[in-house]
Amino acid sequence: MTMNKDNGSSDNTLRIFASATQPCSYLDEEESSSLFIDPEANINSHTYSYLSQLGFRRSGKFIYRPDCMNCQACIPIRIDVNAFTMSKSQQRIYNKNKDLAIVACDNIDTEQHYRLYANYIQQRHHDGDMYPPSIEQYTGFLNNPFGNTRFFNIELQQRLIAVAVVDVLDDGFSAVYTFYDPDEDKRSLGTFAVLWQLHYAKQCNMDYLYLGYWIKSSQKMAYKSRFKPAEILMNKQWRPLMG
Repeated sequence: MTMNKDNGSSDNTLRIFASATQPCSYLDEEESSSLFIDPEANINSHTYSYLSQLGFRRSGKFIYRPDCMNCQACIPIRIDVNAFTMSKSQQRIYNKNKDLAIVACDNIDTEQHYRLYANYIQQRHHDGDMYPPSIEQYTGFLNNPFGNTRFFNIELQQRLIAVAVVDVLDDGFSAVYTFYDPDEDKRSLGTFAVLWQLHYAKQCNMDYLYLGYWIKSSQKMAYKSRFKPAEILMNKQWRPLMG
């Protein structure tokens, strides 16, 4: 299968492949499969941005989109940065974390960063497809060759307690992943990281924060619809998420 690239690319088409079917990580008794862009293709940041607008996501250098035969539950979701307003509970979470410092860093290829990630996966996602963690999986998942990834340390009195990995797109940011110290669970650091990214995106005059895929019936994904107003990609058009 092929698709047209955007005008920022030297070639007109991209080859697309289908993955093998495997058990779904989010919905019991469902099977998942994906379409993914040829990993050998020459992708630049503009093409990656264009693909994000079409509902693709990345894991490391692999750009993919769910394409399950019997299920369409994974829906791309993004937040309108300029229209976003915090709910009362989100405001409380934001205020609770005003003592934290957000520090940009060049990379997260350190033992300190990896220990935080490994502890997070072991305690919070031991039933997921990223368990057990390894250094190879860690670096392969969070880094990419497109040159548009930024890393942000979230620190409490100079102690690293969370990391936000963000890709810069033409029209916004993509929240790639956040991992944090599970012992700081009362701070709701996952929600705080999204709130901070929305604030930062507005400072940078970005229009959207892409949050990946939303699954209405999945508790793990439910938090994404709490950031309003949200838009979802349905029938190749971004539409307001109602309710």
